[in-house]
Amino acid sequence: MNALDQLSQTFFDWEAMAAVLPELLAVGLRNTLILALSSGIIGTVLGMVLAILGISRNRLLRWVARIYTDIFRGVPAVVIILLIGIGLSPIYRQVTGSTSPFPMGILALSLMAAAYIGEIFRSGIQSVEKGQLEASRALGFSYRSSMQLVVVPQGVRRVLPALVNQFIALIKESSLIYFLGLLASERELFRIGNDSASTTGNLSPLIAAAALYLCLTIPLTHLVNYIDNRLRVGKREKPEPDELAAKIGEGAKA
Repeated sequence: MNALDQLSQTFFDWEAMAAVLPELLAVGLRNTLILALSSGIIGTVLGMVLAILGISRNRLLRWVARIYTDIFRGVPAVVIILLIGIGLSPIYRQVTGSTSPFPMGILALSLMAAAYIGEIFRSGIQSVEKGQLEASRALGFSYRSSMQLVVVPQGVRRVLPALVNQFIALIKESSLIYFLGLLASERELFRIGNDSASTTGNLSPLIAAAALYLCLTIPLTHLVNYIDNRLRVGKREKPEPDELAAKIGEGAKA
């Protein structure tokens, strides 16, 4: 067997891919989406709170937001997942009686996402021109109402591409949850592909898992580009053809 055939058999064994594909779709894809969506929603809510604290007039609240952000952005993701997933699991078991590490994985991803999303929101809010706040205050709005109704919505709109990019990162970071030792029904794409590769001694199941990750991330990447282009250029007006417009001074032709 030459080197090319060996590489093809190692990475592109279609039988091995076909064997693991049903489980990847039925179990892995579902759990990956649950991890990413759940942590994305929770992280967005917590991130908005962090952003508001980060621009607060209270210096103590600003320091709280800054310390939280520095810690969760500075520590590697796998370390945070292990610390939260293993360190808090005894408390979680006592409170709920469940031994599943899946919720702890969602919590770890959510806390990490909140640190990044909070910075995204904060930068977006602070990018809004100061005149917007001054104009709303001149119209009689309070500071809080001006922020809630004028400044914050504009800031969020400006950072939509960055938020989608963060969701893409969550999809990929969900693969690190396998360190917590998930149950068979809780395995995500990477864990299923890795288990099958270890069993068969072939890397093709991992290639199948990678292909499904690409199916999730590539459309989102193009969505980011589309949103970014629309925000920069705006909606393109459809020009009306000259021949459809009525010509002034000319009557209808017989």
